[in-house]
Amino acid sequence: MSTATLPDDLLLRERFSDIKPPLEPQAAVIEANRCLNCFDAPCTGACPTHIDVPGFIKRISTGNVRGSALRILDANILGASCAKACPVEVLCEGACVMHRYNHAPIQIARLQRHAMDSFEATGEELLTAPRGSRNVQVACIGGGPASLACAAELCRHGAWATILERKDLLGGLNTYGVAEYKLRAADSLREAEMIRRMGVEFRTGAAIETAEELEELESEFDFIFVGVGLGAMQRMNIPGEDQKGVLNALEFIASYKTGRLRGLSGTVVVVGAGNTAIDAANAARRLGAETVYLLYRRGECDMSAFDFEYEHAKHEGVQFLWRRQPFAIRANERGRLLLDTVQVSEVDKALLPIPESHYTIECDYVIPAIGQSPFAQLVQQLRRIELRGGTIVTDPETGQTGNSRYFAGGDCANGGREVVDAVADGKRAARAILKIAEAAYA
Repeated sequence: MSTATLPDDLLLRERFSDIKPPLEPQAAVIEANRCLNCFDAPCTGACPTHIDVPGFIKRISTGNVRGSALRILDANILGASCAKACPVEVLCEGACVMHRYNHAPIQIARLQRHAMDSFEATGEELLTAPRGSRNVQVACIGGGPASLACAAELCRHGAWATILERKDLLGGLNTYGVAEYKLRAADSLREAEMIRRMGVEFRTGAAIETAEELEELESEFDFIFVGVGLGAMQRMNIPGEDQKGVLNALEFIASYKTGRLRGLSGTVVVVGAGNTAIDAANAARRLGAETVYLLYRRGECDMSAFDFEYEHAKHEGVQFLWRRQPFAIRANERGRLLLDTVQVSEVDKALLPIPESHYTIECDYVIPAIGQSPFAQLVQQLRRIELRGGTIVTDPETGQTGNSRYFAGGDCANGGREVVDAVADGKRAARAILKIAEAAYA
């Protein structure tokens, strides 16, 4: 998958400079030497893919950067993406023992990025077992982190793996949905290309939407891994939601990451208070919007975004409107949007409008970011797998569903977590498939 399909937009790169820039080689060695190489490594335990953090950092300190990268990739094939997109403040770095001594944690993410950037620059290919040495063929539906990790692990051990992605580009939310200042689309595609070179087949523009298409897939492959993520952003279900200038957060982020949207002006209102809402609000500021409001129906202590994301948004200049709920969107004679809102109070967990608290915000864009809808209904309708609470029911140890030929992982199974969780799910499912195949052909 070539990155040539994405525009090389200097303006975009300048506006979305890295919030965690790479370390210079000497700085990386100095930082690596701060690591205490803990024998119990709470940082490793805090990582869903259990990267050997002391091990890869030790290799950087001794100048073995290639060995460091291979150590990372052995545990997490998307180590480059995770170094940039992971909320390390609440994972590996959050568990660093340096906190106990009132010292800054080891900059694990930036050290991981240093190793992965160096490895990617060499263009080296990862070693895999001969293709077909494991007599099993697996289809991975969806081209996001879970499917990429599953397919890579399968090919690493000699199985055949094919990823079917309905969009034109691989990477899922890494390509289309993670804020540009965290992870560039081109970086995500480079990682997908490395996995393709491992022997994974990519079929883009391949949506599985009918019973016939699914049955054809079942006839071609031994196992099917479902890594379709979550569906479209949930609607606010208020009048005027289809007005021009209203676009959901994922659509907005994908638009600027793929070059379709190059700038904004005026006033933007983001509705929601999760990490995606924060990403959208920060992006709107960086794209040129003079005023960005983040409107949330509950209070500051109720927002689901991480604290460090909230602090970052305040630094970017995002303004927060608490306990205010939208109830209609209109357009005025000048073509601007009028977002009608009302102040609400919480009584027994119910949100009740406060009389005479209506307030209209005149703006240019409204960006809903109130969560995604689970998306695996097709497979459930065909009675292939079971859904519970909108997510696919799987064995937590293997990712296997109630149908022995179907596995699942990532957001469609865990309800929406981090990239690193999806990678762990995909790898876990691949190993379970390999174990079943080995037993069958023993």
